[in-house]
Amino acid sequence: MSIACGVPILECVYCLGCARWVWLKCLYTAGYESENWGLATAEEFEPIPRLCRLILAVYEDDLRNPLWAPPGGYGIDPDFVILRKNYEETQGQVPPYMVYLDHENADIVLAIRGLNLAKESDYAVLLDNKLGQTKFDGGYVHNGLLKAAVRVFDEEWEGLRELAEIHPTYTLTLTGHSLGAGVVALLTIVALQNLEKLGTIVRKRIRCYAIAPARCMSLNLAVRYADVINSVVLQDDFLPRTTTALEDVFRSLFCLPCLLCLMCLKDTCTLEKKRLKDPRRLYAPGRLYHIVERKPFRMGRFPPVVRTAVPVDGRFEHLVLSCNATTDHAIIWIERESQRALDLMLEEYRTMEIPEKQRMERQEFLVREHSEEYKAALQRAVALDIPHAISSSPYGTFHENEEGENSSRSAGEMSMLSFNKLRASWDGFIERLFDVDESGHIAFKRDHPVNSH
Repeated sequence: MSIACGVPILECVYCLGCARWVWLKCLYTAGYESENWGLATAEEFEPIPRLCRLILAVYEDDLRNPLWAPPGGYGIDPDFVILRKNYEETQGQVPPYMVYLDHENADIVLAIRGLNLAKESDYAVLLDNKLGQTKFDGGYVHNGLLKAAVRVFDEEWEGLRELAEIHPTYTLTLTGHSLGAGVVALLTIVALQNLEKLGTIVRKRIRCYAIAPARCMSLNLAVRYADVINSVVLQDDFLPRTTTALEDVFRSLFCLPCLLCLMCLKDTCTLEKKRLKDPRRLYAPGRLYHIVERKPFRMGRFPPVVRTAVPVDGRFEHLVLSCNATTDHAIIWIERESQRALDLMLEEYRTMEIPEKQRMERQEFLVREHSEEYKAALQRAVALDIPHAISSSPYGTFHENEEGENSSRSAGEMSMLSFNKLRASWDGFIERLFDVDESGHIAFKRDHPVNSH
């Protein structure tokens, strides 16, 4: 009898718990994830709309007679398209891609298109990812995307090297959308590990912009390469937040809302500490740019705001129950909203009328700020005891250590060096101000009077 009386109480507790979860999820919006991030500047965000248009150009069969050009066109010269490969030429192992020589922006661009829902080969690449199957560069990565990245590098490194030698001051930009974004993110790591094949190209001349990427690398890699790889996410986009097997997602396209609800419930019930300790859990790569244009309980779209950070914990961990979760993934919408955001930034720039010298100083400050944020993220990963995390980058992208110190030293060694330097400077200060007599007493030197204040 006593057990039977307790059943209604358990049912009430269960219903209250479910109601609380539904309430939190209905109130949870993508803006909460980045509300404490810093605002992106026009200088750092400028390439993104342009690169979105380059990705869209890969979809065209004839760039001289485009069929789906956005307002204003793609902004490219077909004469400087160095290479184009379709599904037949890639044998379905990589989505179609293009190499474009952008003289106006002094840039060599390799752009890869996104998932083609009508191509079985694209699904084969995206779904080739058994849990823990591929360990790479001290972390875990998506197996199918890594194989596609290696294939692109093996086929194109000679051509990229030749272009870099002809144009030694140009940067190398790797960009892609959705499936292509995951490929270029891992392609960037492959390229950085094989810089000797790229000739004069060094790490600071390589950039990656992954537009709406799939989660493709473990957290330690996502943070370690945040100085080179940038991910762009529009509001509620589901793919950078999808932690479950993508195979299950595409099997459930006809009941995707049900699957998203189950995934939300699972993520809500999983402790954050447990998620961070899982070395095989994959994440969106690099520095994150989050375009926010909608607010809870308000209708329509607002002027987009772009926030950026290198987060460690809270890196797009929760799916957003939104009717825009799939439409926000479309490259057309991302290009449109990113251009709107950039136009607003530039309008503010023109209103402020910043002198050229101050703009250069602002750009230098931005580089230093990104460097400090990047190093802080590496230290945060170590503090959270992320598997295989390191406290400092071994590549020295932003600034070299003083006096030729090895940047791969441990945090303990660096702190000991700092302590020794501080002690030496203090001892020198004491010797300059004080004398020690024969009896061991300390007295001020006569040639260093003490000023009274």
